[in-house]
Amino acid sequence: MDTASDIAPDTAPKTPPSPTPTAPPVAVITGASRGLGLALSRALAAEGWQLVLTARDERELSVVEAELAAVTKVSALAGSVVDDDHRERLARAAAALGGASLLVNNASTLNGYTPGGEPLPRLADFPLPGLLETFEVNVLGPIALTQLVLPQLRERTGAVLNISSDAAVEAYEGWGGYGASKAALDHASAVLAAEEAPVRVWAVDPGDMRTALYQEAFPGEDISDRPLPESVVPALLTLLHTRADSGRYRAAELPAYGGGER
Repeated sequence: MDTASDIAPDTAPKTPPSPTPTAPPVAVITGASRGLGLALSRALAAEGWQLVLTARDERELSVVEAELAAVTKVSALAGSVVDDDHRERLARAAAALGGASLLVNNASTLNGYTPGGEPLPRLADFPLPGLLETFEVNVLGPIALTQLVLPQLRERTGAVLNISSDAAVEAYEGWGGYGASKAALDHASAVLAAEEAPVRVWAVDPGDMRTALYQEAFPGEDISDRPLPESVVPALLTLLHTRADSGRYRAAELPAYGGGER
């Protein structure tokens, strides 16, 4: 029978357990095939984020998917944020990548069913089907998608970034439908922030940009003097990297993120 003196003490050095690898964060971005959505997608991909991207134009989105898949893991799903099934597919895709840490509600419509290439309609003449679609795309869709992704964001103390406009707070002739929808999105963002701390909720006015949406507002005009959407991205990264307080921001008033630790 062994005695205590017969049992050698375990003097072998202990190997510390290997740290569990941290999965890359996941961002869900709507309106990702062009403009600010594309510019932000590229920036996040360069930082190692995994991406769930959506836009209505399948061809344009497939080009973006091919580009960014060479940099990071991408799930690209064409469709409209107004579609219930499509929103559910986006939430499932984010969960499959490990769960969303960021939701960017960027997809917008200027005036719904109103044909492009025409002046923006006055509220007195705004076709009601177009006004309805404007609110569905710019307000209802973002709120509904946020509801689906919110459990993932809560688990990761993530953030919601809603792209707003100065038309949400300023009265511009012809911008009543779009501006009213963005004002509604701003208020919904503020309420969500009050209800969902510590999730961050940011509504950001990016300012005028050289985008297809802005060109629709000024058909036939030269908008080449407007800044490219890439110029706005560093301000958005500042919010993300500093985990700025929830609230409404103007991109022009934010410092540009210059690198460092996330």
